[in-house]
Amino acid sequence: MTGVFSFMGLEAMRRTVQRLGPLFFCLSFFLGGCAQFVPQTAGLRTDWPAGVPRSLEVDGVPFFPQTEYHCGPAALATVLGSLGSSALPDDLAKEVYLPGRQGSLQVEMLASPRRHGFVSWQMPPSYEALLRELAAGRPVLVLQDLGIWPITQWHYAVVVGFDYESGTIYLRSGEKKREALPFTIFEVTWKRSGYWAMVVTPPGTIPATAGEPSFQVAMMAYERTADDAGSRRAWEAFNQRWPGNSFAGIALGNRYYAAGELDRARVVLQGAVDRNPESAEALNNLAQVLSELGRDAQALQVIDRAAALKEGPFTAEIAATRAGIVERMNDATRLKLSGYGGAGNTRIAPTQSQQGVPPLLLKH
Repeated sequence: MTGVFSFMGLEAMRRTVQRLGPLFFCLSFFLGGCAQFVPQTAGLRTDWPAGVPRSLEVDGVPFFPQTEYHCGPAALATVLGSLGSSALPDDLAKEVYLPGRQGSLQVEMLASPRRHGFVSWQMPPSYEALLRELAAGRPVLVLQDLGIWPITQWHYAVVVGFDYESGTIYLRSGEKKREALPFTIFEVTWKRSGYWAMVVTPPGTIPATAGEPSFQVAMMAYERTADDAGSRRAWEAFNQRWPGNSFAGIALGNRYYAAGELDRARVVLQGAVDRNPESAEALNNLAQVLSELGRDAQALQVIDRAAALKEGPFTAEIAATRAGIVERMNDATRLKLSGYGGAGNTRIAPTQSQQGVPPLLLKH
């Protein structure tokens, strides 16, 4: 993805800083230029993130020198390799490289790790988030523009460390295993992409700077291709970090339900309903699980709450769930009146109409 203009632009900026040294930064601040062109670097001078060390490099990050226009596959192989993946740039190029564009789009970069069983997440556009993920031991894949205006040269690289005292960022970039850039130059090139960055984690691990809404989007995308074990680990971690999230409760409840762990499904679905009392999907699923646990009276109360909500895309499913609960209650009553029903939660085998009404899968 890089070419002659990009490296010329990067080298030109680097030579300017080296030639002027401290004078470059002094002039920039006095003229107001630094805060204008590198606002986040300027902010770090007086507001270094609490708890982040002043210097570090992430261990165990491999290096794959890029071939022409293959900075995307090389950067992905670097990040995935740090997680133990054996995927090589040539393999990943088949997934993300677009010959017509001579590069890779961000959407493809985010999608590729999911095909290999990982969760990918687009980070907040901030230096602080980048530093905190590095401090948590995660390399960060970034998109830069290394061209000289008006030439644009997009380039993917992987940030692996930093040193505050010297103002240096370290990257796996292009053909360099340890590219050292001043904070200022790095921000200039990164800023042009809108500070675009992503991290990749194994299912069950949540990035240090992840927020609930944005990481839920990442999890929904991961869920489409996840296997049962990976999905379960991922949603358990999500539900532990953000208890009661409606989507997490439904997704995790479905995994528990499929495994026959009905009481676990009940617990997570109850948490989702407590936090989201008007979630028709969560109410429906909770009612179904309660009924299968022999708690039909409670299940009917819950499904009636769902039915009382305004009509939506799951109206038919809610009606079917309610009909199944009522039929089970009627069967239990007839059995008791016939003299065969005992005390407690005596159940009879469900009829055909009562079967095949599993908890809803929330539509993505």
